[in-house]
Order: sequence, then structure tokens, then C-alpha cells
Amino acid sequence: MEYRVLTVSREFGSGGGRIAQSIATRLGWKLLDGALIEEIAGEAKVDPGIVSRFDEHVEGWLARVNRQAMRGAAMAAGVALKEEKCFDPDAMADLARKIIEHAYEIGDCVIVGRGAQCILQAKADVFHAFVYAPRRIRIHRLRTRLEPGANFEQRLQKVDDERALYLKQRFGKDWKNPHLYDLMISSGNDEEMTAHVIEFAMAGGKTAGS
Repeated sequence: MEYRVLTVSREFGSGGGRIAQSIATRLGWKLLDGALIEEIAGEAKVDPGIVSRFDEHVEGWLARVNRQAMRGAAMAAGVALKEEKCFDPDAMADLARKIIEHAYEIGDCVIVGRGAQCILQAKADVFHAFVYAPRRIRIHRLRTRLEPGANFEQRLQKVDDERALYLKQRFGKDWKNPHLYDLMISSGNDEEMTAHVIEFAMAGGKTAGS
């Protein structure tokens, strides 16, 4: 099987984003991670910062009720809402699916998170990888990335919980269900080696030139 697309799901702090970037660079493929945010912002005609707030995030019921009430009141009054007021997690998810499906049609791309492993689950030519790492290593990585004094344990749990909830509510799937992935791999202390292993698995165990 020759794979045209790779999806990379990742625990927060596992280095999955950098691993995806490394693979995309070596293969000469397009990387959809931060670029996905930019494309969604362009499609929705909103600031990328607004899109980032909803990235892999599920809106609470109270915020959803308030947003719907605001829209209803605006419509009743004949007032047009600003585009950023109309953008919400539902719009985010819909546009993400559209862009991911379009990326698959083109092929030669690495897609990070955003439910791509579910959206493209039925595609035989897509390889799905999940990257995790020991908690102590993830916390060490976060110490080099986040501001001093941050509660790294709390941040780690919060982001992972949001990603798991996003997949559960949007797709009815468990984030760490092994049946969603072709490979689940620990990045340990060596992100570059992990990238090579994923490429090796995608190639069916064949090294370049073999």
C-alpha cells in the first residue's frame, strides 16, 4: 500500500507536532497544523487568533446557549452580527473537515490532530499515527516551551482532556482507541528517531532504496 496522507494525533508535550513537521519536510509533503488555522481563518474571514481559541476545543453548554441567544436576538432585531460573532466551534469543525477532505483529495500531506484520523478513517491510503510519551518527559518538554511558573501538570491534563473530549463529542470516538491508528508510538527522548520509525512503518518496513 502506498500512502498519500499521514495523520498525526498526539498527547500534549509528546513532540507530535515537531515529528509531523520533520516527516513532512523529508517527504516534501504539505504540513497542515498551524497552516490549517490560517486556512480556516481565510475561509471564515476571521482573525486566526479567533480560530485558535476554538482549535480542538468543545464549547460548554452555557456558552453555546448564550451564543444562540445572541444570534436569535440579532436576527429578531434585524441586526447583522460581525463575522467573528458568528464563528463558533461548530463552524470551526465544519471548515476543518472541509479543508482536511480537500487536502486528502490532493494528497501528499501530513495532517496534525483536528479529528483527521476519524474524518479519513475509511480511506485505505491514509496512515494514522498516535504519538505519546512518558509524563515526566512531556513535562520536561513543556518547561522549555511555556512561561516560567506555569502549572505544567495542570496544563498537560487540560489540553489532553480537551482533545479527548473533542473527539468524543464530534465523532463519538475514544481518542486513544488503538483501532483508530495504524501505529501508536512513544516519542521518548528522541523525536527524530520517532519520525523515522513512522516513515519506516508507512513504507511497509522498507528503507529508502530497498
